[in-house]
Amino acid sequence: MTKKAILPVFALLASCTNGIAENGRLNQCASKEFALQTLGTGGPIADDARAGSSNLLWIGGKGRLLVDFGPGFFTRYGEAAADFNDLDMLLFTHAHGDHVGGLAGLLNSGGFAGRSRSLELVGPGGDEFFAGPAQLRDGIIGSAGELPYLKGYSDGSEGKPPLTTRAIDTGKSGLQQVFRDEDIEIDAIAVHHGPAPALAFVVRYKGKVIVFAGDHSAMSEDFVKVLAGSKPDILVMHNVISMAGGQPRGLHRDGLSIGEAAAAIAPKRLLLTHHMLRALKDKDAVMAAIGKNYTGEIAMADDLDCFGI
Repeated sequence: MTKKAILPVFALLASCTNGIAENGRLNQCASKEFALQTLGTGGPIADDARAGSSNLLWIGGKGRLLVDFGPGFFTRYGEAAADFNDLDMLLFTHAHGDHVGGLAGLLNSGGFAGRSRSLELVGPGGDEFFAGPAQLRDGIIGSAGELPYLKGYSDGSEGKPPLTTRAIDTGKSGLQQVFRDEDIEIDAIAVHHGPAPALAFVVRYKGKVIVFAGDHSAMSEDFVKVLAGSKPDILVMHNVISMAGGQPRGLHRDGLSIGEAAAAIAPKRLLLTHHMLRALKDKDAVMAAIGKNYTGEIAMADDLDCFGI
């Protein structure tokens, strides 16, 4: 890639304000009071021209909450004309590479934004195989990390904002409070995703609700129990496995299980994202399986789609 091709992306990330890119392009999400933008709708395999899993919540015309930041989301973030200075919090559902692999790029670009306000990174507590928030941060900016020249994020020096961290206990059941202010509420729910500590997130804004289910299996019984009958505006679920035999159902819900969970939670809209090619090729069977229990609206997300509420 030439230098000429690279520079516009950095320019977007450094200078976007209120959803208007330097090239004048307006992101429709920036004109909405509350909207979800699917920055990355792909999975862990680079087989479908999609960025890794990532979602941006636009609130009052600003991209304020980032939920996951998979590989390739960096470019989509720039294309969305979002502004690093507007971010209030970085949330990640679990530390698989297709959900957190783009963090280094975000922090590197954020160093050009002139931000001084601290930024918090929140996710499940880690273990020897899966990084928690502090491990993830220090694996990038620590002295032995990937990009130690970004150490200013540890203490606010070198013109960078302090990047603080908070781990959510995945051993607890029920809702765990993540954030509260006058208008926004964020809670986490521990879910089962094989050996990986994992979370789902519930975001409320002025009576509107979005549930990010994250990657999880049908063994996430507490997820359904806590949210049963809650009728969120959008339930975001992964579309990872087909209805064929031999699929990793200990990690993910298949179409039938997605439909069962959605029927219990009763969202106004079920949004399928985090697609893998095996599921997309089996779309008719997956949708039919979902429809056995859930009869509400279903949307299939693509990169940079905007869903206003």
